[in-house]
Amino acid sequence: MQIGVQAAVPVLYVRAIESARDFYELFGYREAQTGGDNDARWSYLQCGEHTLLLASVQPPLFQAELPLLVYLYVFDLQRVQQRLEEVGRPYEVVGRPDHAPGGEIRVHDPDGNVVLVGQRSPRTGTAAPVDPATRSSLIRQAAEALSRRGDAPASCQIGAPDGGSCSQPAEVKLADTWGVTVWGCLTHAEEALINAPAAFIAAENDQGLGPWLSRRTPGAP
Repeated sequence: MQIGVQAAVPVLYVRAIESARDFYELFGYREAQTGGDNDARWSYLQCGEHTLLLASVQPPLFQAELPLLVYLYVFDLQRVQQRLEEVGRPYEVVGRPDHAPGGEIRVHDPDGNVVLVGQRSPRTGTAAPVDPATRSSLIRQAAEALSRRGDAPASCQIGAPDGGSCSQPAEVKLADTWGVTVWGCLTHAEEALINAPAAFIAAENDQGLGPWLSRRTPGAP
């Protein structure tokens, strides 16, 4: 008989089966089996070939000394972010590491376990990746140019991933092809440029589309 692991089932001990199950269903897991009684309950979740066993025992068998970390690769990270936002679950954008060129976020499950979520393939419709140093340099150049104009609002309008406000000064103006504009601090402006492929740095100067159209059509408003 061949020696080797045929399958591995991660087991998470949780406080409440229902809330933990609802959380992991956001990533496509569905309950395949469940059982137990009031003192020991379990829920067997499945997503394709991937499985996860949730267990709740009263009183708890042990107190974890270190937090657990679960890493999930998903097909569409943007859709996952939308689902988390729909249920009010805050998350943090980590970036685009080599192992997740489509992006990576960090979120906590109802029991405080860290869940990292990444996308292995680059997001469709995005431009070629820009070197982080180059992107940072461009953002800072735009911030310096706009600071000389002095027309930026007092603070960042983008805010934190959990919906909270950001007290950092607004230094960069962003826009997209639909005409949406927002002012952000350097950190949140870079986050927006990474995760909103249609966003770009808006520079209000005589090289813009408005001045060009005015020169092209004399007398136009």
